Amino acid sequence: MKNSWLRALGLLGFLGLLGFFTSNPGFYGFFGFFGFFAKRGAMDERLRLDVNRAGKNAFVVSVMVFSLATAIGGLTQDISVFIWAFVVNFVLQILVFSLSLSYYDKKGSNF
Repeated sequence: MKNSWLRALGLLGFLGLLGFFTSNPGFYGFFGFFGFFAKRGAMDERLRLDVNRAGKNAFVVSVMVFSLATAIGGLTQDISVFIWAFVVNFVLQILVFSLSLSYYDKKGSNF
């Protein structure tokens, strides 16, 4: 069995160090990726299924956020809507993926 590549997402946590060198505290949120280092074990069929289901949930949230942002940005003609939509979309994708994966892992693959 192959090792789980989810632990590699933990490397994104080092982007949080940019918050110390810049005046942007938004980089500190990247420290949350260090939680993926805790994912141990091989990538088996159940984990692959859980990752796919969690990825589907994150994709659906992304489509909804950008559809809403496109509608609001078109109606208001305010370009800052798209900037905030990008930020909100990124945060929601990571949260939905992480929480869904945790839920599916605890629940098991009962259909």
